[in-house]
Amino acid sequence: MSDATAFVSTDAAGNPIFHDASGDHHPENGTLLGFWLYLMSDCLIFASLFAVYGVLGHSYAAGPTGADLFDLKLVAVNTSMLLLSSITYGFAMIAMQKRRVAPVQFWLAITGLFGMAFVGLELYEFHHLIHEGAGPQRSAFLSSFFALVGTHGLHVTFGIVWLVTLMAQVGKFGLTAENQRRLMCLSMFWHFLDVIWIGVFTFVYLMGVLP
Repeated sequence: MSDATAFVSTDAAGNPIFHDASGDHHPENGTLLGFWLYLMSDCLIFASLFAVYGVLGHSYAAGPTGADLFDLKLVAVNTSMLLLSSITYGFAMIAMQKRRVAPVQFWLAITGLFGMAFVGLELYEFHHLIHEGAGPQRSAFLSSFFALVGTHGLHVTFGIVWLVTLMAQVGKFGLTAENQRRLMCLSMFWHFLDVIWIGVFTFVYLMGVLP
């Protein structure tokens, strides 16, 4: 029996696709599909947290309400930080398609700074609420609030760590096919967090200040 042969083709973006003799793709090409499946599982986590908040969001236990606690101006500034970070990540992806390492690194750094500003403002908000006696143990409303918003903040923090790691890899190895694939995965993750935050901003903050 003869050994299986392999050949390489490219997709529309010029990335290599590995095939075996039977025409099956190399397992590496399942990375993006696998990451989409991960994002779907993350959607279920956030959907559960939104559902919990929807049930408990008015259980104040005679404590403060969202209208008493939320500073919409601060939250609006924080939201702008995350939305701007998605724009700058888009610039990084455009530079990646042109295979320009320096602009990719520059826009990734700006994206990371916006992300850190977002996390910093969120931590400030949490500290302020706890200092005012509105910690997660105060009521079911605040427990569900801290769980939902805090889980999103942890995701952004993980995204920043991932981004810094990718910057180091791109700086050392350049825009290899592997690094481009990783940048694509992080792009999907980062924009996913934007979409989730828009839901948080609308469902938790804006609706929370309504009478």
